[in-house]
Amino acid sequence: MGAEASREAVSGAAAGEPLTGDVTFERRGRLGVVTLNRPAAVNALTAGMAAAMLEQLTRWADDDAVAAVLVRGAGDRGLCAGGDIVAIYRDMLDGGDATADFWAVEYRLNLLISEYPKPYVAFMDGLVLGGGVGISAHGSLRIVTERTRTGMPETTIGFVPDVGGTLLLSGSPGETGTHAALTGAHLSGADALFLGLADCFVPSGRLPELAAALETEAAEAAVARFAEPAPTSVLAGQQEWIDACYSSDDAEEILRRLRAFGGVRGGEAAAAADTIEAKSPTAVKVALASLRRVRGLSLEQALEQEYRVGLRFLAGPDFREGIRAQVVDKDRNPRWKPATLAEVTGTDVAAYFAPLGGSELMLSPKEKNKEKNNV
Repeated sequence: MGAEASREAVSGAAAGEPLTGDVTFERRGRLGVVTLNRPAAVNALTAGMAAAMLEQLTRWADDDAVAAVLVRGAGDRGLCAGGDIVAIYRDMLDGGDATADFWAVEYRLNLLISEYPKPYVAFMDGLVLGGGVGISAHGSLRIVTERTRTGMPETTIGFVPDVGGTLLLSGSPGETGTHAALTGAHLSGADALFLGLADCFVPSGRLPELAAALETEAAEAAVARFAEPAPTSVLAGQQEWIDACYSSDDAEEILRRLRAFGGVRGGEAAAAADTIEAKSPTAVKVALASLRRVRGLSLEQALEQEYRVGLRFLAGPDFREGIRAQVVDKDRNPRWKPATLAEVTGTDVAAYFAPLGGSELMLSPKEKNKEKNNV
């Protein structure tokens, strides 16, 4: 019997019927398949999708009939363009409580993926941004293609990398992760491999064959059989000037170095400075501090830190303004408050990392014990 004929539709449809819903779950042979199913929105992640994935992945982790999991996106535009920021914008207008709840579930999902007891294969084809990185780059077998465009573009909308992205980028070679975080650049599959966000390159046209192979073969062996040499990473060739310019812990100094380097060599360094200057000054400084503070932390601790920072951004003006300018009104003319890096003080930045008291996320053993002792 073919795998298609023996498909189990976990999401509730009868076997053989088309699956519907924003995220669907199937068992094909010994493979659990998660399909993000909002192609018109490039599979942007909603609170309901995150909760459903957390529940189903938890169930499959203990199911002996499932040997591996595959996560992919419906349509041909990408795996996931990130969290549903229009929904976040609307929630901010109402106070932001729903977004805080969404992040609490999403971050638990990211943590589960990082600890998953079975091979977790992510097809990082097309757009894989923000929250899309969270449901893929923490997995054990992360596949990019020639179509991959990935990154953490949060500073563009007045926010900072989250979903464990600060920890991932802090571990990239030299200061390349800092460059990616502050500029919010879209990166190729080869760049993702260089940054440590992915493991293997497979041409997009062969992904259906690989998915079929995963139904019957051991995941590691199947991926190795389809993997090919990746194209050259542009980012890797830029590391020398990136390391020289981004090694400071001071955002203004980074800009000065980029300008000075651009004056000698021009090109990429000057363009990076222009890009950073257009971002939210608060987001740039807090993102830089987040990358420095996350070094040496576990993923649990990193997610707890990102949650603290995220709740502060929900209460501030720039996150809402960034979404308005980029996605709602689309005038591409955000009015940041404060408007310059110089106006964002060290005290302002430190406030984003202050403890949340009873609102802490409590993922790490230390935080869980603290919560227990306070009861």
